[in-house]
Amino acid sequence: MNARPEDLARIHAALDAADLVLRDFTSGNVDVQRKDDRSPVTEADYAVDRALRETLPMAGEGWLSEETEDDPSRLECSRVWIVDPIDGTRQFVEGVPEWGVAIGLAVDGIAVAGGFLNPATGLRVIGGVGLGCEVNGTPCSVTDGDSLAGCHVLASRSEYRRGEWKRFEAMDFTVQTIGSVAHKLAVVAAGQADATWTLRHKNEWDVASGVALLKAAGGVGVLPDGREPVFNQPDPLIDALLSGGVQRVAAILELVS
Repeated sequence: MNARPEDLARIHAALDAADLVLRDFTSGNVDVQRKDDRSPVTEADYAVDRALRETLPMAGEGWLSEETEDDPSRLECSRVWIVDPIDGTRQFVEGVPEWGVAIGLAVDGIAVAGGFLNPATGLRVIGGVGLGCEVNGTPCSVTDGDSLAGCHVLASRSEYRRGEWKRFEAMDFTVQTIGSVAHKLAVVAAGQADATWTLRHKNEWDVASGVALLKAAGGVGVLPDGREPVFNQPDPLIDALLSGGVQRVAAILELVS
């Protein structure tokens, strides 16, 4: 199942709109609220959410966003936009440039197009299955190989801090900790790192954009059993995600199994 050129055009337009909204906010100097689960949220999250909703979905298309009350009618839609207005809100609040706007499009549950923008660094990655992937306007692809030897692997800073990566310390690859799951996936899709994985549950809006970008760039993002995630589920929580080139993810599956 492939993306359409007009899907990527809408993603470009939505990221432009989000970028414009975010100019009214300063990372590291924003008021913070707390959701029921104590996770942080800001007016910037809500403002970007509104901008994306006004730009992306057309009649008959569904909507799933971290910052919008869920509407079960999305389950009846073939095409569903799955977004995180600011993935990495904690980093945004702290002034750490590891956050961004994540947009994914799923068709019949399959991620087919995605976009990610980090206004703090200027990183913009957009791609669609069958249409390729580009970083800041230049075609890109994942790196690949049949092992992790010598690889540059991205890890969750919080997972690393909790000791969840200690089992990998003696491995023959370097680990860099970075905030925001969507950010890490976009960097790997852009070919600027070799792999990333998380062994914790994530929400669909955390990874839909990245899975689409990885596929567009010649890679994959899979569950621990090797299957591709199915999106637009009643419960948007998914299992751990392993990401990179096709051969490299096979090596990751061996490593973490």
